Amino acid sequence: MNTRNYLKLSGLEPLVFTPELNFVNIGERTNVTGSKRFARLILNDQYDEALEVALDQVRGGAQILDVCMDEGMLDGEAAMIRFLNLIASEPEISRIPIMIDSSKWSIILAGLKCVQGKGIVNSISLKNGEQEFLDQAKMIKKFGAAVVVMAFDEDGQADTYERRIEICKRSYELLVHKAKFNPQDIIFDPNIFPVATGMDEHRKNALDFFLATKWIKTNLPGAKVSGGVSNVSFSFRGNNTVREAMHAAFLYHAIHHGMDMGIVNPSMLEVYDDIPKDLLEKVEDVLFDRKEDATEQLLDFAETVKSSGKKQVADEAWRKDPVAKRLEHALVKGILDYIIEDTEAARLELENPLKVIEGPLMDGMNVVGDLFGEGKMFLPQVVKSARVMKKAVAYLEPFMPLPEEGQEGSNLKKILIATVKGDVHDIGKNIVGVVLACNSYQIIDLGVMVDAQKIIDEALKNKVDIIGLSGLITPSLDEMVNVASEMERQGLKIPLLIGGATTSRIHTAVKIDPVYSGTVVHVTDASKSVPIAGEAISEETREAYHKKIKATYKELREAHAARQSVKKMVSYEEAKGNPVQIEWENYEPVEPKFLGRKILDLDLQTLREYIDWTPFFSTWMLSGRFPKILEDAVVGEEAKKLYVDANEMLDKIIAEKWLSAKGTFGLYPTERKGDDTIVYDPNSGLELGKFHFLRQQGKKGSGVPNRSLADYLAPEHKDFIGCFAVTAGLGMESKLEEFKASGDDYNDILFKALADRLAEAAAEYLHEKVRKEDWGYASQESLENDSLIREEYQGIRPAPGYPACPEHSEKETISKLLDLENSIGIKLTSSYAMYPTSSVSGFYFAHPDSKYFGLGKIGQDQVASYADRKGISLTEAEKLLSPNLAYSPTPISTETVL
Repeated sequence: MNTRNYLKLSGLEPLVFTPELNFVNIGERTNVTGSKRFARLILNDQYDEALEVALDQVRGGAQILDVCMDEGMLDGEAAMIRFLNLIASEPEISRIPIMIDSSKWSIILAGLKCVQGKGIVNSISLKNGEQEFLDQAKMIKKFGAAVVVMAFDEDGQADTYERRIEICKRSYELLVHKAKFNPQDIIFDPNIFPVATGMDEHRKNALDFFLATKWIKTNLPGAKVSGGVSNVSFSFRGNNTVREAMHAAFLYHAIHHGMDMGIVNPSMLEVYDDIPKDLLEKVEDVLFDRKEDATEQLLDFAETVKSSGKKQVADEAWRKDPVAKRLEHALVKGILDYIIEDTEAARLELENPLKVIEGPLMDGMNVVGDLFGEGKMFLPQVVKSARVMKKAVAYLEPFMPLPEEGQEGSNLKKILIATVKGDVHDIGKNIVGVVLACNSYQIIDLGVMVDAQKIIDEALKNKVDIIGLSGLITPSLDEMVNVASEMERQGLKIPLLIGGATTSRIHTAVKIDPVYSGTVVHVTDASKSVPIAGEAISEETREAYHKKIKATYKELREAHAARQSVKKMVSYEEAKGNPVQIEWENYEPVEPKFLGRKILDLDLQTLREYIDWTPFFSTWMLSGRFPKILEDAVVGEEAKKLYVDANEMLDKIIAEKWLSAKGTFGLYPTERKGDDTIVYDPNSGLELGKFHFLRQQGKKGSGVPNRSLADYLAPEHKDFIGCFAVTAGLGMESKLEEFKASGDDYNDILFKALADRLAEAAAEYLHEKVRKEDWGYASQESLENDSLIREEYQGIRPAPGYPACPEHSEKETISKLLDLENSIGIKLTSSYAMYPTSSVSGFYFAHPDSKYFGLGKIGQDQVASYADRKGISLTEAEKLLSPNLAYSPTPISTETVL
């Protein structure tokens, strides 16, 4: 047989892609990102057991073995070399070709140097431009390997038929004509994406793959097509019956359109002819987008089957109750299945849609509110209840007549909530809105970065009963004062609720209450918002409550003023004379292995392993440290459910690329000048910028220093400093719009909370990388994630706006040094909040003693330091910093109140 025009691969034995071959199965279980068992074995240095996984794949029918070592806690190059060498010593495994799978070029090169026979590189793409693409292709050609080309270019992944064929055509022409690549050695992966996600833009994912495959095989001679089949069924994780049917049907039609090979788990693959006809019809309706409601029909069917394929009989006894009780049950349990049907029944029974809302629906939400207040329901359950309520109200809205002029449409009390100008954080605000909505309030949410006049105008226009202001960063405190002042100037008397991570009772009493004659109340958490709102607006209690709060806050101001009058301070010069005592004479700073700036695309699967889950549960008002919280006698069951939901969403975030993450850092020579430090260009020696670090000025006890971050840099001596920024919020707007459009508060909050956790994880991951590799002062460090969370490493990464560096404006210098907007897409608001919200920035200090200044409180002493440095009064400095004089900030990603 003449095989000149066929793709030829080999291990110890050849594999020739003749027409009779039909389809080649790629074994996927030797991939650390796809197999938890294999990852655990590799990370635990159990390579012999890991080799058994490879052997099982070969004996299970794999004709090519995919090997991937992309794991954040793994030396990928060393692991790839070691494992491939072990495979080479096992004839039964090494007889088949190897696919070297990595997103890191260095790991691919390491694999190419030791793989025997002719393997495949997975993968290269045009995402970083043509030159890198061609350089990598030429190197792969030099090693004699075939290549998988992803349908990905400078503008991102191909997600339509047109984009798929455009990128594949361009890639093919570059490979064939410029890199002189053998067309038979080119394998395209035109992206298999999930279907039946509920999003219109995903409806043609499978069909577009089929058509693109057919186009490639017709128009790009010699090229092959591959893909990861399991991606198509991600919407049905946990329902193996449906997933197996989807894989089999997809593969059947993909092969008929020309697909040559793919990553398939045989244990997750039904025989096409054995798929029940009713299930097959619904699956193929989805794959070919044959019906408008194909997704809904498959989802409904999926609810009726378990992995065994047997019909599942749910407890439907509650369906026999009267409609009002059915609505209550659905709201308490968060059940969406019958809500439209029952809402319509209630509408026909009461003959008035408004009566349905203010009657059985609100009665049900009052039960939810009562259970939440009694601690019998938890916040995640309440948010799911709100999702059901919103769906019911949305159904009723078209039936509701417009109120006549001068007539109110509803008796519900209205609360307007907004994150103030300059601030972009809203998780806590959204949670408060949901809790209040569950307690008979109509919520008007203006979103984030809302200026004072818009808040006032919307409050008057909507005749609201309460205004709630939210803020996370310290400059937001000043803006809250401004809003209250404007409300007073324009004659409003609407009660004002104040909340957010940086807010406090004392700040509200000292700064906000005096400028507004109406009721002003600080809200500590979402659960407290309900009784406060009730007392503030009820005709029976509002006058007495107003007097009580005003008297309480007056007492707090007087007590605060008395404390400040006796607080002992020292001058800035005296404070500078009492720094942290460090032996500098024989100190030789560790020079970074890399100087300058780097930009990185961060892998979400890697970041996932660095997540600190404890603050995630705090966001949902579930108290306890992870993982012990999962076994807590009170909140454990709900914590487990939330943890499952979070991880299922994380799976989708990663697999469906809902988010992308980027990071950048810079390591620079620095020279300390007093409490300032000048940053220099490592190449030209020119000044790039200057950081200003505040110093404590409170009178200290014997031997206690007045600390400043500047103390941990060598005085009048060459030293080094780093700064960084990371974001995990790129691309989140479209998904948030989807949740908003469907009224899905639960997934909205869950998504934001996870994005924040990923941002914090990115900061942790990047800091570890810098310590061990780029700066290299802790190259031998080996810490588990728990140890990283406890900050057991050398050095710190203090952040602007936090106790060690309370001045937010230092972010501006970081932004200029790292060119944040152009490099990783982070913008600063007028108040120095970072957008996207799920972003973190800060500094890197390497000195071992610096860990003692990682935490603390912003106090009057630091305000005085700021005043001295700027040449302004204490009052002006206090206004600029808005530090509460003493408050304990919450980590950036755990905003829990208004």
